[in-house]
Amino acid sequence: MISLGYRLAGLSLLAALSLSSLTAHASEITLRIADQKGNMRAQLEAANKLQNLPYKIEWSEFPAAAPLAEALNAQAVDIGVIGDAPLLFAEAAGAQVKAIAVDKSDAYGTALIVRADSPIHSAADLKGKSIATNKGSIGHFVALKALASAGLTAKDVTFRFLQPSDAKLALVQGSVDVWATWEPYTAFAETQDSLKVAVNGRGLWSGNSFIAATDRALNDKQKRAAIADYVQRLAEAQVWAHQHLDTYSQTLSKIIGFPPEAARLSYGRSNARWQSLDDKTIAQQQQTADFYQQAGLLPVRVDVKGTFDRSFIIQ
Repeated sequence: MISLGYRLAGLSLLAALSLSSLTAHASEITLRIADQKGNMRAQLEAANKLQNLPYKIEWSEFPAAAPLAEALNAQAVDIGVIGDAPLLFAEAAGAQVKAIAVDKSDAYGTALIVRADSPIHSAADLKGKSIATNKGSIGHFVALKALASAGLTAKDVTFRFLQPSDAKLALVQGSVDVWATWEPYTAFAETQDSLKVAVNGRGLWSGNSFIAATDRALNDKQKRAAIADYVQRLAEAQVWAHQHLDTYSQTLSKIIGFPPEAARLSYGRSNARWQSLDDKTIAQQQQTADFYQQAGLLPVRVDVKGTFDRSFIIQ
């Protein structure tokens, strides 16, 4: 459990010792942070965790993990929040990044969405159907895992790789049968579009998302200290958000442009918690990598151990 009064006592000694230099150089340090649908920023703003920052933040928002991963790879941002599968693809493509913290959540909202009148009710019903999703996304991963759970493969369906807005439109218009997506898109689809969850991610996906930082940022002493401070603030803000769900949902809805009821459903059922990296998380990431190799989406086996920096401690 993360104490709300806790600040930096649990951080690595190096980061703690470096923090004093942040205040003196606050005007010189800017963290370029990549967010997905404003989730991190909403938590921090709602919990007032962006007050008295000893550094500046430059926010960039992305609709999905693939373009966010490209920004990390291009060194256009310093850190970003990214799912386990997109992180693997980024690293396999040569991105010089490390995962530094994990967000563990209920996997329900990473799901296969269908129209209300769809005959698809289970993974077994996917055979011969068309599925829209982002290639390499956690939605793509859950779709492949759902197929495998029913003894099917990607050859048994037709994938159409689209961004979330285009994928939803394709589903609503009937040009695809299924949309494999994630929160908050799932909650929006349920509350606003009369769409339904046919297969949820429980038992298919680990529920792990990560803060990933570029090697360049991690090798910069002052930026590394700023990142350590940011991660702790984010962990505390997340605890606050769960304790003040209605207030947080209002802030989140304003930032991402989603109705409050969709924001509340999405976050409330996630039960997400930022945690330090551990052996179990790394083992889960290796399982994800091995699955993608077996599915033919990673050309070679990826050893994930070298893609984690475990020096960032959250308590």
